[in-house]
Amino acid sequence: MTISRIKVAGESPYDVVVGTGVLGELPGLLGPKVRTVAVIHPESLPEIARPVCGAIEAAGYEVVPLPVPDAERAKTVEVVAELWSAFGRAGVTRSDAVVGVGGGATTDLAGFAAATWLRGVKVVQVPTTLLGMVDAAVGGKTGINTPEGKNLVGSFHPPAGVLCDLATLVSVPRADYVGGLAEIIKGGFIADPKILSLIEDDPEGARLPEGRHTRELIERKIQIKADVVGADLREGGLREILNYGHTLAHAIERVERYRMRHGEAVAIGMVYAAELAHLDGRIGTDLVERTRSILTSVGLPTAYRREAWPELREHMRLDKKSRGAILRFVLLDDLAKVSPLSDPSEELLEAAYRKIAR
Repeated sequence: MTISRIKVAGESPYDVVVGTGVLGELPGLLGPKVRTVAVIHPESLPEIARPVCGAIEAAGYEVVPLPVPDAERAKTVEVVAELWSAFGRAGVTRSDAVVGVGGGATTDLAGFAAATWLRGVKVVQVPTTLLGMVDAAVGGKTGINTPEGKNLVGSFHPPAGVLCDLATLVSVPRADYVGGLAEIIKGGFIADPKILSLIEDDPEGARLPEGRHTRELIERKIQIKADVVGADLREGGLREILNYGHTLAHAIERVERYRMRHGEAVAIGMVYAAELAHLDGRIGTDLVERTRSILTSVGLPTAYRREAWPELREHMRLDKKSRGAILRFVLLDDLAKVSPLSDPSEELLEAAYRKIAR
């Protein structure tokens, strides 16, 4: 069994442990001073949580399993309030810990619950989806949704560690797995073009947990996230590049009432961002078409409904990168080179959307 440890630097350094069958590493991430561990997991996936709880119990900790609704339905203030009450009943103290087991929504929720209980307790993330491993669980951004938008309530709360057991990916539904590829592909465009070459070399293999480049793709994307958040935890500058494609993506998710997979929305958002960059004179058509080609090759969408633009534009107004009334985008200037675009004209925004409308 080969184990990789990717270091995340910064004010609260931690390891991202990657390997197959690595649950035995979990107690080491929790540490010796912890007594009670609250394990937050989707209620529909007890088989995923069971071995995690078993590994924690075998190491001598007291385990409190806390099932929550699936996916984005868990990320509400009502669910967080239920978790706070459960923490209180279980006697979770400041020296205890929370473990988030599941996809990105679950790790977002677990991180936020840990950040706000007793003004912050230890959290270890155990992502079980591709999206969770390469994006949501790494970096310390936590949050819940409100009727006004996604992740508008949250905090920065770095985990004590992240455990990525690649064995769990085998049971992830194919569409969910492919959705996670969007975040990996995003990493290729903004920082590590080798990712794009690996996918172009074997697009069908990229769609499979057992693909010949799978582990390298995952580790390369985690390394990108680790490098960025280690230098900029609180999104003061550099970290903003990780939002490439997300301005339109979050608006699409709102319009879809979170029924569309996050990665599918990000894929569309990346094509929109590429078209915007082209119309702004930053990149050529070759990079726009490469964006479409790679996303299409793995089965991700690249277009959205023509009539949705007015509603999408309204939702983009609440994007987290906005400053007052000024809308900001992260755009490519070239492959692996990005910079912001502030206050683009309405004509430019709409012209780029026409390029992806169907």
